Amino acid sequence: MKLLTVGSVAFDAIETPFGKTDKIVGGAGTYICFSAAFFLKEQGIISVVGEDFPSETLQELKEKGVNLDGLQIIQGGKTFFWSGKYHNDMNSRDTLATELNVLADFNPIVPENFKNADVVMLGNLHPIVQTGVLNQMTVKPKLVVLDTMNFWMDCALPELLDVI
Repeated sequence: MKLLTVGSVAFDAIETPFGKTDKIVGGAGTYICFSAAFFLKEQGIISVVGEDFPSETLQELKEKGVNLDGLQIIQGGKTFFWSGKYHNDMNSRDTLATELNVLADFNPIVPENFKNADVVMLGNLHPIVQTGVLNQMTVKPKLVVLDTMNFWMDCALPELLDVI
């Protein structure tokens, strides 16, 4: 089974009722890959980071067997940053800051060796970006998993209505 993850490799700052972090490595794409490494031997990620992203984390992903051919590193760019505060139930949260940075102009290119992935995990990205990834697949995936959140629903809805 081959997994292709398209999602954010990012920085997060998280506050919960139990503690608070400053800027840490985050992003749905990052943690999908780390988790999937326990179950899959063949996986790749498509994402974008700035030159401020720690090379040690990229090395850790490689060591877990994640193919980074689809990861773009933008020289002089800043990596996506999200900050949020979770409520007591840990299911609801407030977004405190969203800085798209290099993610704002991200155009994912699916590497040839992943255009036939069995499973495509579309992380929290602009819906048009997600659709663009699926259009690059040469073989229809057996499963497509889609993640989104209110940021894209709020920001992208007018643009999506123009497309529909």
